[in-house]
Amino acid sequence: MRHLPGQPHQLPGNRITLADYQARHFRFAVSGGVATLTLNRPERKNPLTFDSYAELRDLFLDMRHADDVKSVVITGAGENFCSGGDVHDIIGPLTQLDMPGLLAFTRMTGDLVKAMRACPQPIVAAVDGVCAGAGALLALASDIRFGTERSKTAFLFARVGLAGCDMGACALLPRVIGHGRAAELLYSGRSMSGMEALQWGFFNRVCNPDALLAEAQSFAAELAAGPTFAHGMTKKMLQQEWNMGVDEAIEAEAQAQAICMATNDFHRAYHAFVAKQKPVFEGD
Repeated sequence: MRHLPGQPHQLPGNRITLADYQARHFRFAVSGGVATLTLNRPERKNPLTFDSYAELRDLFLDMRHADDVKSVVITGAGENFCSGGDVHDIIGPLTQLDMPGLLAFTRMTGDLVKAMRACPQPIVAAVDGVCAGAGALLALASDIRFGTERSKTAFLFARVGLAGCDMGACALLPRVIGHGRAAELLYSGRSMSGMEALQWGFFNRVCNPDALLAEAQSFAAELAAGPTFAHGMTKKMLQQEWNMGVDEAIEAEAQAQAICMATNDFHRAYHAFVAKQKPVFEGD
């Protein structure tokens, strides 16, 4: 039931569906509004390649226009999340590139993180086993992280002669676990255990490995059943307010909340409350 006047209007070509998307470099499926993205090279601990970076970037950009995706789960096949950039397919070739080529690559990897942060759907990372390098950034760029006790998360750039400031790590990690802890991990490149990640706030929850994906998908399903337009607004505000003063943030939230109050989902929640029923949200 619509509560607001007027009819829904979609600009021609502005919305897409991803249920039939055929991924080339990972597994992808949509069910009940939840998209599950599985890095699928378990024999190598699911490393990334130039092609998978580019496809992931483009897919998360498309998420902004996807009507059938309300939340996203990202995970790895087998017993590991992601070992980072493939040594043979990425690291080796990088040593042969000139500066413009290197910059094109680092900008592409950063664009993946930007796309993940810009898509309105909450992203839940299900992290088991190895979560290293660029894999750790995929988890960090997600909104929620579920892990296991046996997981090992490492921002190991320093161990290969690189700075820890990769794909937004120096901006994102201190905001999640604090400056001092982030500095320790980024300077040392050491692994953070699953329980340490939980204690430091990197993981929201530690699960049994056999139940990890199911718990992440169940949580994502709860989000998908919620007021998804409002969830997208929350994500946008969490991102934008990093660069605002308190007064600017309060004003931005006033505007954002006023927009949400003009949605049918807000009206549905009110009428359900009056009727002592559970609201059924539709994302409009």
